[in-house]
Parts: sequence; structure tokens; C-alpha cells
Amino acid sequence: MKQYLASTYFIDHENDVVRDFALGITEGVEDPRLKAVLLFEAVRDGLWYDPYSVTIEREAFRASVILQGRTAYCVPKAIALAAAGRAVGLPTRLGFADIRNYLAPPRLLEQLGTDVFVFHGLTEIHLGERWVKATPAFNAGLCRRFGIATVKFDGVADALFQPFDLEGRRHIEYIRDRGTFADLPFEDMVGVYGETYPSVGSDGLAFKERQTPGN
Repeated sequence: MKQYLASTYFIDHENDVVRDFALGITEGVEDPRLKAVLLFEAVRDGLWYDPYSVTIEREAFRASVILQGRTAYCVPKAIALAAAGRAVGLPTRLGFADIRNYLAPPRLLEQLGTDVFVFHGLTEIHLGERWVKATPAFNAGLCRRFGIATVKFDGVADALFQPFDLEGRRHIEYIRDRGTFADLPFEDMVGVYGETYPSVGSDGLAFKERQTPGN
């Protein structure tokens, strides 16, 4: 379990930015489940989900950088939650899966050339003698705006994307489990991005004009 509490290059929970974030949210809270829930909601709603913020800049995937920004996509948000959890003594690890998003924006589908999103990131938190999955990607405000069920986490049951939206339309399908990791497998992830999205190319993986990482 020690590896899931360690500070790493990406999950740098000993950094003051991460510690201040996590400790500020969980101040006075003793129950591990409640700590996990509060941190999940803070990451889910505190960073606006932006699928166009994908980059292959290594530094941009450090939790201390992510938490200084305002937007992020699923992988950085999963890293931020993992780091925040470790900062308050919760064992965490990163999980990855390939998903199909049936309701992805046409602009994004045109860029990627597919509705399959590889290396979707989530966080697993060890609570009550088991690993519980938590997906903090889609913030509640975005979900209300687009009629998507908000992923809610209670620290007991897995909190994953729903297969249908609030109108009953097909939404998310999990099609491949890529396993769990104590730290971000950066090279593997970037390699899979390049193989899956050849129309974009590695140089085009920063969809927006390059900014300070995390912003």
C-alpha cells in the first residue's frame, strides 16, 4: 500500500499547492469516506472539464500544476484527485479505460476522427478495505447544461459515467480496461494517443494554443 501513498513526479502531493488544497477542503474532517467525497466534489466542480485542453507537455500533468489552473480534462482531474487524497492519508491510484462517447461534440469528433476516447482517466481510492472508483471529469454545472447525469460519489459505490443521459440517449460505453497505476504512465498514454488519433498527430495534441500548463 506504500506506493499508493507515495509522492511521485505527477502525483506530487507533498507540494504546498496540493497540500493547501486538500487540507483546506478536509479541515476538521476525520472520516476517510467524507474526506474522499469532499475532495472528489472539489476536483469535479473546481476544475471545468475541457476536452480541448489535451497536451503532451509532461509538466502539465503534475498535480501541483493542474490545481493552479481553471480547466482540465479527465486525466489531469484524476491526477489531482489522487494527489489530494494522498495528501490527507488516503491511498489512491490511477485507473484508465477506453470509452465511447455517443454524445461527443461534432467539432471534437471531427478533430479526433473517432468517438472512442482512449486512456480515459479516473481515480481509485482505498476505502473500507476495497478500492472504489471515482470519475471526477464532468463538473456538475456542465452536466446540468447538457442534460447529463452528474456522477456522484459516496465513498462506498463506484462512481462512473452513466450509459444514458437524462433523456435516455446512449451516452458512455466502457469498451476497454487499461488497468491501474501508482503514477501516470505518461509515455504509454502519449503513445496510445498517437496511434489512435493519427489525423491529429503528436504535434496537434495540444488542441488549444499553448498556454502555461494547467491554465
